[in-house]
This record gives sequence, structure tokens and C-alpha cells, in this order.
Amino acid sequence: MKICIVSDSHDRAPMLAQAVASAKEAGAELVIHCGDLIGAQTLKPLIALGLPVHLVHGNNLGDPIALWKMCKRSEGLINYHGADIDIEIAGRKLFATHYPHYARGIAALGEFHVVCCGHSHEASVEQQTTIKGGKSWLVNPGSVAGLGGSATWILADLELATFEIRQLLDNK
Repeated sequence: MKICIVSDSHDRAPMLAQAVASAKEAGAELVIHCGDLIGAQTLKPLIALGLPVHLVHGNNLGDPIALWKMCKRSEGLINYHGADIDIEIAGRKLFATHYPHYARGIAALGEFHVVCCGHSHEASVEQQTTIKGGKSWLVNPGSVAGLGGSATWILADLELATFEIRQLLDNK
């Protein structure tokens, strides 16, 4: 299963929608948003795209009441998880949070195949050695808003364990 991993959209709805539309075109069936969405209205264009969205809040929460209302209006497409996501997708255990230091610690436990984070605005993909002697994927999609650099997101194939950092074509 392919998924779209984004973070740090900071109210840039058109850029978030562009990334998700590109991911859908590439076969993604679900979106993980690793926080700093800020305004709930940023998600409105995603409803029309029809992919389920799972998100955490990050350090720029915005209006949580508006976010819950958006979730309700989405009829199950948008799912707000609070501070972190612990979910199984296509037989893979996935964890998402906003903070890289928290994500690295969770990845080191070896309980998840993939651990996603944001906050740094720098895209990265690496394997984290676990305390169980294995490896977990530690994935940060950077900032889909292009804050501090290029606007990036990740197209992940959970079955093949591939994580491709992609750039938006236009950072407007």
C-alpha cells in the first residue's frame, strides 16, 4: 500500500492539496500529516480528493474545536489523533508524532515498522537501530509549505518499504 506523508503545512492549503493530489495520482491510498497544520480549513481541499487523512497537531495547534468540526463534516475522511498516531496500515505498524526526538526514541523501541515526524522542516529517511536488534524506518517529510527550503513530502510504499522524498513543482 502506498501512502502520502506530509508535515508542517502551516495553513498552506494549496500546497498541501497539491502534494496529496500528486500522491493520489501515484497510487497513494491514505495520508499521514505529522503536525503543524494550524487552521482546520487547510484540510478542506483534501476532502474533495477523497483519501483518508490521519493527523497530529504539533506545536502549532490552531483551533482544536474547528478541527474536530472539520473531522465530523468529513464523514470519516479526516481523523485527528491528538499528539500521536499509533495505527496499523497494510499489516505494518506505524507511529506518527510531530517531534523528531520523540520519534527517534519510539523508533528505537522496535515496536513499529515506520515512525514519522515533522517539526524540523528537513526531509529525511533513515533506518533506526532498535533495542531489539532490528531496524525501524524513521521518516520526516520536511515541510510541505516549503518553510526554510524546498516544499517536500514523502510517497511511501509500505509493502516494499520504500520512502521517496518528493518536491512540489511550484512553491507558491
